[in-house]
Order: sequence, then C-alpha cells, then structure tokens
Amino acid sequence: MTDTDMSDHSSDTSPNDATLPDPEDVVSDPEEVIMAQDSPRSAAAEISVTSNGDYDETEHNFNMDLKRSMPVGLGLSETHMTSHGYDAGDEGIIEAGTFQDERQPRSGPVVLAEEPRSTAIEKLELVRRWSLNTYKCTRQILSEKLGRGSRTVDLELEAQIEILRDNKKKYEHVLKLAQTLSSQLYQMVQTQRQMGDAFADLSLKSIELHEEFGYNADTQKLLAKNGETLLGAINFFISSVNTLVNKTIEDTLITVKQYETARIEYDAYRTDLEELNLGPRDATTLPKIEQSQQMFQMHKEKYDKMRGDVSVKLKFLEENKVKVLHNQLVLFHNAIAAYFAGNQKQLEQTLKQFHVKLKTPGVDAPSWLEEQ
Repeated sequence: MTDTDMSDHSSDTSPNDATLPDPEDVVSDPEEVIMAQDSPRSAAAEISVTSNGDYDETEHNFNMDLKRSMPVGLGLSETHMTSHGYDAGDEGIIEAGTFQDERQPRSGPVVLAEEPRSTAIEKLELVRRWSLNTYKCTRQILSEKLGRGSRTVDLELEAQIEILRDNKKKYEHVLKLAQTLSSQLYQMVQTQRQMGDAFADLSLKSIELHEEFGYNADTQKLLAKNGETLLGAINFFISSVNTLVNKTIEDTLITVKQYETARIEYDAYRTDLEELNLGPRDATTLPKIEQSQQMFQMHKEKYDKMRGDVSVKLKFLEENKVKVLHNQLVLFHNAIAAYFAGNQKQLEQTLKQFHVKLKTPGVDAPSWLEEQ
C-alpha cells in the first residue's frame, strides 16, 4: 500500500472529519423547540460532547427523549443530569433532585399553644395557696389549744350555737325513744290481733263459752284497731321530728361549720398581720405587709358574711322548730290520751285534725291505673 492510499484511508476513518448534523435538524420537532425555549440553559449547554470534543448524537437523542418524558412545567434546570463518555464506568447517570414548589408554604416546627402550660401554672398556684392557708390555720388551731393564741368570739352567737347543738342531741334521744315505742306498739298490736282471731275461733267451737270468747275477741280486735290508729300518729310524729333534726338542724350546723372555718382563717391572717407589723419596716417587709393586709381584709369580709348567714339561719330555724314541734307535740298528746281512755272517736278525730292518713293493713297502694 502506498503512502497516498494510507493517507486517504486515514482521512475516511478520522472522527474529526465526521459530518456534524445541521442544528436545524436537531430541533426540527416543534415540541423540542418549545422545550428548548423554556429551558433556562442555552442549546449549546444541552449538546453533549464526548471526551475528545466531538458531538455525540446518541447522547443528544437520549437527552431529547428524556425531555419528552418529563412532566410539563419541569425544565432541565430543575433536574441535574450527569453524562459521561462511552469509556467511563457508569453511563447515562441521571441525578434528579426533589421538585419543590415555591408557592407551597414550607413546613416548620409546630408551636404548641400556651394553654396547657398556663393551666399547669394555675394548678400549682392553687396548690401553693392551699398549702399556705392550711399551714396558717393549723398553726392558729394549735396555738388556741395550747393557750398561746387569741381567738375572735361572738358571745351571743356562740351561745346560740351551743344551745342548738345541745337541743339536737336531746331531740335525737327523743326520736330514738319514739322509734322504740313505735316498734313495741307494733308488736303489741300484732299480738292483740292474733288473740282476737284465737278467741273468735274458740267462740265458734265452744258452745258453753261462746259469749265469753266472743266478748274477748271483740275487745282484742278493737284494741288492735285503736293501736293501729295510735301507731299511725306516732309514726307521723317520728317522721316530722326526724326531718327537723336530720335535715333542718343539720343544714344549719353545716353553715355553722363554715362560719367556724372562716373564723379560724380570719384569726390566722390577723395574727400573721400583727406579727409583721411588730417587725421592722423596710423595702423587703413592706410588700409582705401590704399583701398580708389584703388577705386579712378578704378573710374579714368572709367572716362577717358567714356570721350574718348563721344569725339568719338560727332565727329561721327557731321559728320553724317552734311551729313544727308545737303541732307534733299536740298530736302526740291527744292521740296517747284518746287511746288509753278508750275514746275511739276522739282518736280518729285527732288524726283527721292533723291530716294523718292511715294505711289499711293488708291493702296495697293503688296502681297508677286506679289512680287515673
């Protein structure tokens, strides 16, 4: 082979002599033109070049196919592409980052509301105040029992409260005795009724003693009937006294306990204020004295209010007690007197006077259909 032939052969196979395609043919497709315009990079930046600087048509076609497959609105500026030559180890590696829309609000740390924290602070403050108040009241009670502390005393009101407590104990004793009497009278009435039935049965079977058994049977039945009437009066007396003792008086005593608690708190803060006033007055103690003065004034108003409430309740209780016990004592006396006098009409009239309804033995309460 001659040198001329070798030069011709080398010119045919040289990659530098390869014919480059026309740029118009590369972007002849309208879609490619639009996407090329939308991309912020120039067309020259999208043309892949091999390691020796020549145009690589294969990689260019691959890039164009990738652009067609990408969603509308996503340009190559949003996707980082890395291309290597054919002699590289990894070919066609595409590094795509996550698409982020700047219009969407960015998620940040969630800030919790201050309500749970404020609620916890309020609870701690309540516990602190309760602990301080309990300490002051306990110290006041101990100092009073040991004879070292002073206490506020309303002599007239304290005397009324003491009388009320004493009367409550006595009324409870009377109530217990009335319940015992009712139970014993019930047993006696049941026995008298059984004896009346037994005498009546013997009156039918004994011809010789027919009249005698008959008289005794009638007497026992009459006593049982009057006993049931008296039992109704006693039970009504028990019910009224029980309401007075365990509801009306007890409600008043609850108010008295609240009054005594307010009195202890008042004395506790009064003692605390007196101790602060006896000490030095400087920038440190003045705020404490002012705060103690406010607490003292608040508990003083509470104490005065509770004292007024107790006075009013004691007055109404006395009026109600006199009215209730007057009627019940008259009923109890008239019923007992009529029963032991054997005056059946007077006994029945007494129950009608005080609107006492007796339950007929052996008869159940009417159903709601019968009441309709």
